[in-house]
Amino acid sequence: MHYRRSLASRVTLLTTIAVGVAVAFVALGAFVTVRMQMQRTLDSSLLERAKAVAATVQEAEVRGTDYRVPSWLLGASDVRLYLVTEDGIVYSADRAGSPAFGAEEFEVAGGDRDSEVRTITHGGDRFRAASWPTLGADGRAIVLVQSLSPQESVLKRLGLVMLLLGGAGVIGAGLAGWAVARNGLRPVRKLTLAAEEIARTEDLRPIEVGGNDEIARLATAFNQMLTALAASRDRQRQLVADAGHELRTPLTSLRTNLDLLAQIDAGDSGTMPPGARRELLDDVEAQIEELTTLIGDLVELAREEELTHVVEPVDLAEVVERAVVRVRRRAPEVTFRLDVDPWWVTGEANALERAVLNVLDNAAKWSPIGGTVTVTLSGGLLRVEDEGPGIAAEDLPHVFDRFYRSRESRSMPGSGLGLSIVRQIAVRHSGRIEAARGSSGGALFTLRLPGKVSPD
Repeated sequence: MHYRRSLASRVTLLTTIAVGVAVAFVALGAFVTVRMQMQRTLDSSLLERAKAVAATVQEAEVRGTDYRVPSWLLGASDVRLYLVTEDGIVYSADRAGSPAFGAEEFEVAGGDRDSEVRTITHGGDRFRAASWPTLGADGRAIVLVQSLSPQESVLKRLGLVMLLLGGAGVIGAGLAGWAVARNGLRPVRKLTLAAEEIARTEDLRPIEVGGNDEIARLATAFNQMLTALAASRDRQRQLVADAGHELRTPLTSLRTNLDLLAQIDAGDSGTMPPGARRELLDDVEAQIEELTTLIGDLVELAREEELTHVVEPVDLAEVVERAVVRVRRRAPEVTFRLDVDPWWVTGEANALERAVLNVLDNAAKWSPIGGTVTVTLSGGLLRVEDEGPGIAAEDLPHVFDRFYRSRESRSMPGSGLGLSIVRQIAVRHSGRIEAARGSSGGALFTLRLPGKVSPD
């Protein structure tokens, strides 16, 4: 139930409880301190007065059960004076009756105790009794008895005052906690309303941030999250739009060829020139392969999560060598010059090989027949340079964009996603890919990945 309450009510409740506990401890400590101090003062006064009376006991006269002393020895009208003997006999100085003294007072009279102060009950009232032996060790002791009613009355009034003041303090603390929670949590409520509005309208515009406290930091972090979400949504929308545009052309061509084949099969197939049917089927097969590649590239680009596959130490030099072998089979008319040094990275071997393969395919595609592609790997830097026409200055900023194709490449096969995949894989492996014009005038791609020379 505690966590189903609002934050403001929880702050108010916790503040009230904390102040209440603190007030209770302070009030209890003050009450106990006052009570102990009053009792200590009373005990000290009774003992001093009993000692003084015991020093002048020779002036007293004992008659029966009465103990007659001069009135000035009593010292105060609220004190009763008694003389007790070790035999258990009690003499009253004012004929007011005797409380039921115990063994403690008689032990003082017999010399077994030096003195004694304790609380006794008589007639339903509580008294403080102080015992002191008389001079001469004659088996007698003076007992002064004083009522505790005045002290208890003061303590009751003190307790009532503390209770009222403590209750008022707790109520005031609750009101103050409510006010502080309401005013202090105003930015939180504002942020909550903004988040609810964003969830309702899906408007990812950042909210206004004021101040530099923890709430402002929270709002700033929230704005950063909104910016990331907006960027991700824009990328997804752009990907869908670009994918729809790129898929439209091969699908249209594929549908046209299939319709043409269906019409031929429905009519007279003999009117078709020899080999034309085979050409149509080859065209359909090529378009299906292009669609398969394009869909695979789209799936790869749609993954924006961090590297979650099984990662392991990977020898990048071996990855590059395998990729060169595959590209040589695809482009036998191009020469590949390979010079690699060992370089171990932590990552996904298949993804790294795909990235290297895409860069090499791009170099092979743009290289002239008989051209050379130079591939070097040294210190974690992979350089791939071809002898093709190079990348125009206006195309350099866009070569890694999705579906971007230069004017010269639009008539060539490809989806425009290969280099985008390379950049995504490089970023997932904490690396980077750059494009520039090489020394021979062709394109130069540099892929840098963090790692080390040996796996150990």
